[in-house]
Amino acid sequence: MSTNKPARILLLILLPLTALLASGIGAMTISPAQTVAILLGKAGIHLPVNYTEGMANVLWQIRLPRVILAILVGAGLAVSGAAFQGLYRNPMADPALTGVSGGASLFAVLVILSIAGWPGISHHAMLQNYLISIATFIGAGLTTLVVLRLARTGGRTPVATLLLAGLAVNALCNACTGLMTYTATNEQLRSIVFWMLGSLGAASWSVLAVVTPLVLIPVLLLPTLGKSLNVYSLGESEAHYLGVNVARLKIQLLLLSALAVGACVAVTVIIGFVGLIVPHLLRSTNGTDHRRLLIDSALLGAIILTLSDVISRTIIAPAELPIGIITAILGTPLFIGLLLKQKKQLSSLSF
Repeated sequence: MSTNKPARILLLILLPLTALLASGIGAMTISPAQTVAILLGKAGIHLPVNYTEGMANVLWQIRLPRVILAILVGAGLAVSGAAFQGLYRNPMADPALTGVSGGASLFAVLVILSIAGWPGISHHAMLQNYLISIATFIGAGLTTLVVLRLARTGGRTPVATLLLAGLAVNALCNACTGLMTYTATNEQLRSIVFWMLGSLGAASWSVLAVVTPLVLIPVLLLPTLGKSLNVYSLGESEAHYLGVNVARLKIQLLLLSALAVGACVAVTVIIGFVGLIVPHLLRSTNGTDHRRLLIDSALLGAIILTLSDVISRTIIAPAELPIGIITAILGTPLFIGLLLKQKKQLSSLSF
């Protein structure tokens, strides 16, 4: 199979360029040369480029953590989406099918509704954000374990049962979330709606210190399962006879993907379409080889989410548009275009 090196090289070039440009765009414009000079200055290398102390502070304390978080979350969501599609052998699959997002939302809404009754916390926005992040991660993890337990039967984890268990748990979580939202006050309802639309505004070095290993582990390990996923795509029986431990592969895919999605949702909330659209785009252009699809999905997901974040924080500046709206607006036309393309291909094959 072709490794499609030109596409990989292009993505590897675009990612740092995107990060460099995104770091300089905002209320205070910082040129690429100034950005490089500031970063190298932190390492003790001084370039003959003029910049102010304010530029350095904005870049280092605000822009850079946000860009790095966008890269991590975009990579984590996209590679998880590609892994879920491989697990279910369905290009329409996304992380929501396992109930991860539903469980995360349920726990987050529970914390939002409870904050008002906690003395000393209701007026500390930073502490509230940390509590909500911890709650969403716990909710995502517990939901994954529940789905695995429900789907496990006779030492096996059938994909159909896994899918049904995920859908059932997700539906239950969404119903409970809806019930709590119905009882919320106007202020709580506003907080819930804004949270659900997604944002990278919580980015900071302390947040990155926690999130980075939780996202990097799946991003680095999932591509190592690409060869086994290629065999698994032939069918479970065929994969078993070809030496693939199907049961272990399913658990590895589910747990690693859930870890990435849970960590991403904990800090940015639910950002739709990234895990669904990115693998679709690559599959239609680069083929279905998971050995490259998983890696390329991580790279393209990081690029797309970084660009989406730039749009979200500049299009109505000084206010910020929730990034979930941007990804939905950009993702929906792309998704419809892909569906029409597939429909046209199927129509041509039928004659």
